[in-house]
Amino acid sequence: MPGMRDEHGVASPGCALAVDGLVKRYGERTIVDGLSFGIRRGECYGLLGPNGAGKTTTLRVLLGLTPYDAGRIEVLGLDVPRQARQARMRMGVVPQMDNLDPDFTVEENLLVFGRYFGLRDAAVRARIPELLEFAALASKAHARIGELSGGMKRRLTLARAMINDPELIVMDEPTTGLDPQARHLIWERLKALLARGKTILLTTHFMDEAERLCHRLGVIDRGRLIAEGAPRALIAEHVEPQVVEVYGEGLDGWLARHRAGLPARIEVSGETAFCYTGRADPVIAALEGAEGAGLRYLHRPANLEDLFLRLTGRGMREET
Repeated sequence: MPGMRDEHGVASPGCALAVDGLVKRYGERTIVDGLSFGIRRGECYGLLGPNGAGKTTTLRVLLGLTPYDAGRIEVLGLDVPRQARQARMRMGVVPQMDNLDPDFTVEENLLVFGRYFGLRDAAVRARIPELLEFAALASKAHARIGELSGGMKRRLTLARAMINDPELIVMDEPTTGLDPQARHLIWERLKALLARGKTILLTTHFMDEAERLCHRLGVIDRGRLIAEGAPRALIAEHVEPQVVEVYGEGLDGWLARHRAGLPARIEVSGETAFCYTGRADPVIAALEGAEGAGLRYLHRPANLEDLFLRLTGRGMREET
């Protein structure tokens, strides 16, 4: 992590999180294998990877909830696990699954959670209106959790993570299961947090989400960091700039006739051929009149999903 540590191995003042050579094993299985990355204060860093890549294990280790076998971790200048409790007091966490207390109202969930940080009830009550306004839940203060929609619960979980005014917010797939409107509202709230100088570590399977929110990305696979950088820079480095997706009943015949002569790298997945190229015109010309033969196509610029699939493959992964 160039620039994240000085010559003595100490994380720089501008570094919110520094991970060096992290290793985590379960028996003979290595889940995290020499992982190193750093997050600058005030940035959103996305940790991307397929199922079983080691993302959630890494988050648990960073929070001091799971011991690790080798490496070094500093969170906000504090050593983990030795100072994990002090680090967590300065962090906010949005877990993958909502764990709100169904026996309490929205307001009571925030109040009780504030006590975990040693905050006085009066101080928490003073913050609740602002947090509910932030989460677009001002009218739901006295509602039971069972009365909330999935999007409302997710926004409440985000507001709860802000109860201690954290410097670093760790978010594990924050918009999974939400409809587009709810996802966009969460994105707006996260951008507002970044504008206030907060630091965010985000895991997500939504590539559009990562591309919209993250200043930098780390792509991990089988517990190792395989690529890192700004989203558009990574796409430009690893993927051809234009993509033509060809699909339909006549795909096999079209490929048999044209594949060898096209200036494109072609990947076939199911009933779709992805033609990655710097020059889309020859590919599109080869598709003239193809719609009558049961073919359709989509021409678009390369995106983060193309990068992800290029680096990690298109095959399904088993959960681990």
